[in-house]
Amino acid sequence: MLTDRYGLAVSTTVGAARDAYIEGVDLLLTVYPGAASSFERAIAADPGFALAHIGKARAFQLAGNLAAMRESFATALSLDDGGSARERSHIEVFRHLFAGQAVAALAAIRVHVDTWPRDALVLSLAANQGGLIGMSGLPGREQGLVDFLGPLAPHYGEDWWFEAHHGMALSEIGEHDAARAKIERSLAQVRRNAYGAHAFAHLCYETGERDAGIAFMREWLPSYDRNGGLFGHLNWHLGLFELHAGNLEAGLQLYNDAFSADDHRGAVHQKLSDSSSFLWRAELAGHPRDHARWAKLQDYAREKIPRPGFSLADWHVALAFAADGNDAALEAWVKAIEELVEAGRYPSGSTIPTVARAFAAFQRGDHDTAIDLIVPMLPERERMGGSRAQVDLVEATLLRAYLNAGRDAEARRLLADRRPGPASLPVVGLDQALP
Repeated sequence: MLTDRYGLAVSTTVGAARDAYIEGVDLLLTVYPGAASSFERAIAADPGFALAHIGKARAFQLAGNLAAMRESFATALSLDDGGSARERSHIEVFRHLFAGQAVAALAAIRVHVDTWPRDALVLSLAANQGGLIGMSGLPGREQGLVDFLGPLAPHYGEDWWFEAHHGMALSEIGEHDAARAKIERSLAQVRRNAYGAHAFAHLCYETGERDAGIAFMREWLPSYDRNGGLFGHLNWHLGLFELHAGNLEAGLQLYNDAFSADDHRGAVHQKLSDSSSFLWRAELAGHPRDHARWAKLQDYAREKIPRPGFSLADWHVALAFAADGNDAALEAWVKAIEELVEAGRYPSGSTIPTVARAFAAFQRGDHDTAIDLIVPMLPERERMGGSRAQVDLVEATLLRAYLNAGRDAEARRLLADRRPGPASLPVVGLDQALP
């Protein structure tokens, strides 16, 4: 019986199909391009290999090709009857995922990994800050991700893929020493692991190792294919490090060359969040507003994300509307989210509407209102979705609002209360306000 890289039996009896499938899964797990082609080779070797069709569907989903995703998944379903219990459960997880049923998909993952903990492709759907736990909108989701991964660790040992994810989850709750050991061990085993590089970038951010983050990214990125799904986002991380180092022009050059929405390899929501958040942060740091860039981002948001439903994307759409001064569009967007909240279909509750209105108030120069909106929601900001590095934009906005309103004492208190690693934020006027 043939098995995958994690020792799980696969239904194909064709060695070439199994080998191409393993290659495709590893490309998905390392966030390198080419997974769909690997799965196609597996299917060419064994057209009845259902898991290869599932893998191909997942690759198409990540590429934003939903029609091809549905076609591949339909083929997998037609081949499902002869599979093992593990493969049928595996397919069931993806059935919920591809249907947009996030809650049901996560519930199915929890059941699945209880029996088959080493099914890494299934586990990958919930193992990081961009997964089904990280984007759940629920309070305590950062600790919840650690609690989910912790019991699975003995099943993986020092596996490079698992340790990168477990390490990043630990870094997000402040367990930096444990995180570092896992992330560095992962990268030592498989250097060409974009998620490992991503985890290391987050660790450097959380520990305040800005210069180490810049050095690592400038050494690692040239070896990464520009078509890789994390190419734009990793360059965003480098741009953020440069911004924190005061190298604003270097960060803007990266924006132009690597992660603006019109030249970004990654998911639609990631293109928007990386682009809009960087421009907003650049303005907080003192760079003048570039209205043409914001107008392009607003057009991109309107075209690619016509309606709300995914919290991380939704608050960055609001950011684009606010920056462009489009209060009517922003308010319509917020009301659409509030309708979802009232219908019980928006797990992050009122956090996004609140912060969206705060962005609009800040843009209008109504800093006291922005402060009044942001301060009460800060304890629940993790429900907005995304990493701590991403959500820090809210505190940076609050800090600038304090300074603009002449409330320097509150600005100093905000900085004093922040976690020690990224304690400072690149905000213009901060030097004058500090004692």
